[in-house]
Amino acid sequence: MRQALQRAWLRRGLLACLLWPLSLIYRALVALRRGLYLSGRLRSQRLPVPVLVVGNVVAGGAGKTPVLLALLEHLRARGIRAGVISRGYGRKSRACLEVTHDSLPEQVGDEPMLIQRAAAVPVFVAGNRVQAGHALLAAHPEVQVIVCDDGLQHLALQRDIEICVFDARGIGNGWLLPAGPLREPWLRDVDFVLADKAFDGSGSRSFSVERDLAPLVCNSAGERVTLASLIGQPLLAVAGIANPALFFAMLRDRGLTLDCTFALPDHYDFGGAPLPLEPQLTVVCTEKDAVKLWRTRADAWAVPLLVRIQPEFWPAFDRRLDAKLSSTHGSETA
Repeated sequence: MRQALQRAWLRRGLLACLLWPLSLIYRALVALRRGLYLSGRLRSQRLPVPVLVVGNVVAGGAGKTPVLLALLEHLRARGIRAGVISRGYGRKSRACLEVTHDSLPEQVGDEPMLIQRAAAVPVFVAGNRVQAGHALLAAHPEVQVIVCDDGLQHLALQRDIEICVFDARGIGNGWLLPAGPLREPWLRDVDFVLADKAFDGSGSRSFSVERDLAPLVCNSAGERVTLASLIGQPLLAVAGIANPALFFAMLRDRGLTLDCTFALPDHYDFGGAPLPLEPQLTVVCTEKDAVKLWRTRADAWAVPLLVRIQPEFWPAFDRRLDAKLSSTHGSETA
């Protein structure tokens, strides 16, 4: 059913049209909720440091985590101390927790674990991102900027900069859930759009993003080899992400031979029936899957995904951020 819906979301076919009346109800609920926040009937809270939200408006992901990691690296290069807050999608715990090297995916979620390991910054998870932000700042008062992983629709947290990320699918058929992929109507006002070249975002505030596989891969022991060294080996590729087919295609484009592929649901926990991962095959997977798969296949090679953001984005982003860092109160919009 999930795959049928995702296919339907790409065009306005029969299934999408049948679901369209439900999308009108969803649209009304989204508008009502936003109106309650704008009117002050629902409370929106501000954190004492600037908040940068990196998210999307489509269900099923749009490749925002590599963008978030690129932003964290840019902030580090500028000497700006950043922390990350997240809901921790898919986790079983409801507690507000700091993500550490010893955390488990079921406690904090796979993406927060990936971010903490890759960026080495403080990361906190909670259903209420305001609570996560306060907890992070209490534990790490040196943090100057908080980056919110996802959360464009989390209006309880006020934000200073919004970045909306799109992949090549763009907005699909342009309809809201469940008839289309949109969580809220698009276009909507955001500070920046980072989008695949195949999708035209929103004019002067839209910058292109190119995605590619990193040249080095690693296993659970921290050993690294070049991706090219896997060429000619019998490989089994695993991906529990929004678009597994894209990951497999990128591997093949690099000259790798995939004897077998497993396309799994996004955030697959690898906790159910074990996959038939044949021991004679070398396993390659995404970084997000590796934090869970390594518990049963420590030899699996994690292939990082890198992004190249249009160079003109960075000075525009810096100007916006510097204005917020120099302001005591920052933006007053939700």
